[in-house]
Amino acid sequence: MTQVANQGVTPNLYLSGRQEVLLALAVAVVTANAYYIHPIIGEVAEHFGVSDARIGLVPAANQIALAVGILLLLPLGDRYSNRTLTIIFCSLQCAGLIMMTLAPDFVTFATGSTLLGFFTIAPYLLPAYASKRVAPHRLGHVTAILTAGVLGGILVARVGAGVIADLYDWHAVYWCASAAMIAMTLALPKVVPANVKPAGDEPKDSGGYFALVASVFPLMRSHPEILISGAIQGIGFGQFIAMWLALALHLTSPAMGYGTDVVGYLAGFAALSVLTTPRLGRIADRIGARRARFVYGCVQLGGAALFYPFGGDLYLLMIPLIITSTVGPAIDVSSRMTFLSAEPELRTRLTTIYIVLMFVGGGIGSYAGTALYDAFGWNGVAIAITASCVTLTALSALCWSIWGAHTSAPRAHPA
Repeated sequence: MTQVANQGVTPNLYLSGRQEVLLALAVAVVTANAYYIHPIIGEVAEHFGVSDARIGLVPAANQIALAVGILLLLPLGDRYSNRTLTIIFCSLQCAGLIMMTLAPDFVTFATGSTLLGFFTIAPYLLPAYASKRVAPHRLGHVTAILTAGVLGGILVARVGAGVIADLYDWHAVYWCASAAMIAMTLALPKVVPANVKPAGDEPKDSGGYFALVASVFPLMRSHPEILISGAIQGIGFGQFIAMWLALALHLTSPAMGYGTDVVGYLAGFAALSVLTTPRLGRIADRIGARRARFVYGCVQLGGAALFYPFGGDLYLLMIPLIITSTVGPAIDVSSRMTFLSAEPELRTRLTTIYIVLMFVGGGIGSYAGTALYDAFGWNGVAIAITASCVTLTALSALCWSIWGAHTSAPRAHPA
């Protein structure tokens, strides 16, 4: 742990490399919970006897509940200890997972998933926590390390769920998920260090809970770029969810004839992004977050355009999957950099706005992906994903043109 002397005041303490990795591991375990259903969604639908469109309500409700939970709970991170809040919310996530595991019917399963989503706050508390405990010149790199933790959690969830469900059944997936989450919750007091606290990071009295939540809305006026960054990430995350849910239904359909294990193996391409995202984060540190986001958006658009012509061949599908899986997380990293360089006391609430918009997009994408597949098949989903990438790239270009490439001295309002 590096100590930076501060004449006559409390030392400014930075996270060590080991602590950064442990935080990324915690983020991975917690994030994984929302993604176990991706490769097994067809099996779960068959077990409960519901249609492809209706089963999409489960991940959709999970994402919308997460957005509501972030709006109502995440602002508490600017007032109370992020460490304490993380432990509490992870404990409540365990309850939602156990409810899903033991669900006797579809309604109970969906309710448990919704509860799980509402309390999935830790992956969004921890980046703000870490951003206050790293040197400014390492912000992009450390944000990318935590994003790699998110990607690792998604990878393990989707690959593991597909393989475990193929060997046993979907219930076994959630038994494993519950065990991992309980173990992580018990380990959190050690994983999230209590003794790393920068000077001036004490919680501030903001006049009560409702005033704290309400204080989010004026930030939208004083920091208008957060709305566009959130919309960009909402579009990106929504198309990511829609693509994987529709792909699971597509590959396990009679026309394609593959099992859930194949869906899980394809999800293994996320391993590439675990390796590339920190590198792409360093590029964003060097050339500027907004310029990097535009470049990554163009690359993603090129990859997404291949989903339509390559949709009927498993091996050709790997090409757009590799491209989009590599640059998609980098778009998120560069978007976060545009507001994680703001004043420390604002970062959690700016994160709240960003993540709420992200999961509203995820909720829409969760239902749209299964509904579009039910109505138009894979080709309809592929066209919708390409169209959303066009919008994402256009918004990225707009941000770059208004606010410039770099984050060092952001303007609150466009000139």
